[in-house]
Parts: sequence; C-alpha cells; structure tokens
Amino acid sequence: MKRIVMSKKMMMVVFTLLLSLGFRPAQAQDPIVFDLGTALEIALSDNPTVKVAESEIEKKGYAKKGAYASLFPQIDFSASYNRTLKKQTMVMMGESFQIGTDNNYSLGFNAVMPLINAQLWKSLSISALDVELAVEQARSSKIDMVNLVTKSYFNVMLAKDSYKVLQESLNNAIENYMDVKQKYDQGLVAEYDLIRADVSVKNIEPTVFQAENALVLAKWQLKALLALDLELNIDVQEDLNDYESQLYGDYLALQTNLDQNTTLRQIDIQGEQLKESLTMQKYEYLPTLSVNTNYNWTAMANDFKFNQYNWNPYSMIGFTLSVPIFSGGSKYNNIRQTRVSIDQLRWQREDTERNLQLAVKQQMDNMQTNIKQYDAARKGVEQAEKGYIIAQKQYETGAGTLLELNDAELAMTQARLNFNQSIYDYMVAKADLQQLIGNNEF
Repeated sequence: MKRIVMSKKMMMVVFTLLLSLGFRPAQAQDPIVFDLGTALEIALSDNPTVKVAESEIEKKGYAKKGAYASLFPQIDFSASYNRTLKKQTMVMMGESFQIGTDNNYSLGFNAVMPLINAQLWKSLSISALDVELAVEQARSSKIDMVNLVTKSYFNVMLAKDSYKVLQESLNNAIENYMDVKQKYDQGLVAEYDLIRADVSVKNIEPTVFQAENALVLAKWQLKALLALDLELNIDVQEDLNDYESQLYGDYLALQTNLDQNTTLRQIDIQGEQLKESLTMQKYEYLPTLSVNTNYNWTAMANDFKFNQYNWNPYSMIGFTLSVPIFSGGSKYNNIRQTRVSIDQLRWQREDTERNLQLAVKQQMDNMQTNIKQYDAARKGVEQAEKGYIIAQKQYETGAGTLLELNDAELAMTQARLNFNQSIYDYMVAKADLQQLIGNNEF
C-alpha cells in the first residue's frame, strides 16, 4: 500500500514538471509587460474611437474634392426614342395629309460649366475648413484617448502597488501570528494574544482580496482602451515610485497656455466657417454666368432598318446669365441669422475660455496640494516604518504589547497607501492638465 502511495506522489511530481515546461494554461503564461509609452502607442493605433476620427478626415477630404469638381465641365450622354402613335395631320389647299415618322431617335452629349459663380468659389473655402475641423476633431480624440489611457495605466499601477502593500501587511500579520503561536505553545503569552493575532490576519485577508480584484478590474479597463483581448495576461512595467522624481520638476516646467486647447481651436474654426458662410450668402446677390454646349444626332424612320438610317448631327453653344432680383427677403434674413450665430459663437468662446482658465488653475492647485501630500506621506512612511521596527523589538523583548505592534503595523500600511495615493493623484491631475492645454504627449 505504501508503494502505491509513493507512485502517486511521483506521478504528481512528473505532471508538475510537465506543466512547468510548457503545458500551462493561458492564464499561467508570463504576462505581456509594457510601459506607458507603449500603451499610448497601441491605443492611438488600434482604438476604434481614434480610427473613426481619422476616417472622418478622409471622408471630409473626399467631400472637398467633390466640391472642386463643380468647377469643371459636367458632361452627360443622353439618348431617347419616341414612337408616334398617331401622326399629326395638316391641311393645305383643301387637302389633308399626315406628317412625321413612326420612329424618332436622338442621342448626344451635353456639357455645362460655370464661368462666373462667386457663391460656388466661396463654398470651396468652406470645404477646406471642413477638412481642417475634421483634423482638429481627430486631434481632440487622440488627446482624450491619451488622457484615458494614461489615467487607466496609473490606475493599474495604484492597484498593483496597493495590493503589494496590503499583501506585505498580510505577510507581517501571518508572521506575527506564527511568532505569537510559538510563544503561546511555550506558555510565554496568554491565549488572548493568540486570538488577537489570528483576528488581525482574518481582518486583513478580505482587504487583500478586494485589492486583488481591483487590480484585475483596472487591467480589464486598460485592455479595453487598448483594444486588447480581455483574457490576455498583461502587466505594467513601472510602479508609482518610478514617477516620484518627476513631481517637483514637472510642476515647475508645465505650460498652462491654452493656445493648443482643442475646444477653443474647434470654436475658432467654426467661427471661420460662419464668416465664410456669411460672405457666400452675400454673394447670392451677384449674377452668375455659365456656358452650355451640346452635340447630338437624330434619326427618323418608319421602319427598324438601323443600317439604312440617316443620322443627322447638330450642335449648339449658349450662355446663361442669371441676375437675382427678388427672393422675398430670404437672402437678407439668412444673412442676419448668420450674423447672430457669429455673435453667439463669440460669446460662447469667451465663456469657454474663462471656464478653461479656471480649470487650469484648479488642476495646478491640485498638483501643488498633491506635492504637499506626497512630502507629508513620504515622511509619514519613514516614521511609520521606524515605529513598526521599534514596536516589533519591544514585543519580542516583552517590553511592548501585541496591541501596540498591531497599531504600528496598521499605521505603516496606511502611510504606504497614502504615499502611493499622493503620487497617483498628482499624475492624474497632470494628465487632466495636459488634456486642457491640448498636449497629447505625456
């Protein structure tokens, strides 16, 4: 019986070795690790939102080319056939007779081209502004995507670092429990200390599970933004401590100019469009001139012997001059309406700029507060770690209590979480500021 048990153990060892050599499930494979720059590069190339914005530029480009096509001759080919059901009767000198043929054919080419059309010429400028607006909207989508991916990336780092802190806290609690249990078994401590140590472990475990779940959710969100398979195992290359040195230098070097703000730039382009539309509406009062030419062939017969038809060509060229005189006041009212829209857009821009300036000041103030929080948290971590070491030594020598050790452990854990949170809050505030000033680089 003993030999059978040993054989099963050996089989388990062999099976474990096989798994380690490559028969691992997808979840057990090494994660794909990338930094923030790589994450942004993936998002800007694969995210559907960015692709839609870029395709809009292409669509507006085709529309612009279509507008330019109006300047060229529009050439059409046409053909017609008429069957005479009852011929026309004419009376001459008291005698009546029918005229016409049973079959009438006509085919040819017709070409029309505008020669003078100020309204058409001005519409080309509006088409060019449509493309410019689409380009700015695509840039806005990229800026928004950079902001989302950056904050999601830092959210993963925060969740990861928080999980590490809580896991270390759990390991310390377990280590303390094992130490207390050993002393309890030797009769050196009371059962109350053993119970308190066990409760400390049980209290930390749910928090660790929550932190682990938060890390999974944060990675899911990042993978969704990067258009990656949600089942793919990923990890971030950095942690929040890697950005610790950037806090002071970044804050002093940040620019708060709103010249590149995408909202203001889009409003400016829309303003230019309205001005061009106003000019185009004024051009409706001007005359237009176009040229029309055609070349046709006709044939008439009473039978269907096509090879015997005589095709008679004829051609013409003409000019059409159109002078607007009266339209019931529609042109005048359209102009007044556009002028009101221009005023509305100007007031909207002024209000938007004030709100953006306020938002920039708020983000700068938040970043300054985060720096203060970071400085306090960093000193708090140093003191908390010293306090924990002292409490641990005192408990080992019998000069301290388990309650003091647990309090020191809790204070150290909270200080480390506050430290990570301060760096995260600063980087998120920086990302929001970059979005406000229209910077799509982080």
